[in-house]
Order: sequence, then C-alpha cells, then structure tokens
Amino acid sequence: MKTNVGNVDRMIRIIIGLVLLSLLFFIEGNWKWIGLIGIIPLFTAFVKFCPLYSIFGINTCQVKKK
Repeated sequence: MKTNVGNVDRMIRIIIGLVLLSLLFFIEGNWKWIGLIGIIPLFTAFVKFCPLYSIFGINTCQVKKK
C-alpha cells in the first residue's frame, strides 16, 4: 500500500472527519447517524492511503528529491 495522502490533505480529512462525527452529538433523530461517515476520512488520514485516489491516479504526497 503506497502512501498517496499528503500532509495538508491529512489535516483537511481530520477536520472534516471530526466535524462529521460531531453530528452524532448535535443532531436529533435518525439523521445523526450520517455522522458515522466521519470515520472514513479519519481512517484514510491516519493510514495515509485513500483507495479512491489510487483508482483515479491522484497523489497529494510530495516526492522527496535526492
């Protein structure tokens, strides 16, 4: 599994994931469970790999030049 999520992308994913998870506490009724979708961006941020990026050939990691 090759890393394809860069640092800026990781920070954005963490923020979005936390915001979505917070919906579990702020929204009433059945719609609050939509916040569980926040697990996906958090997971991809921590493993630094996004399966959709690999399908579309996107890579936000900076390549270190020697």
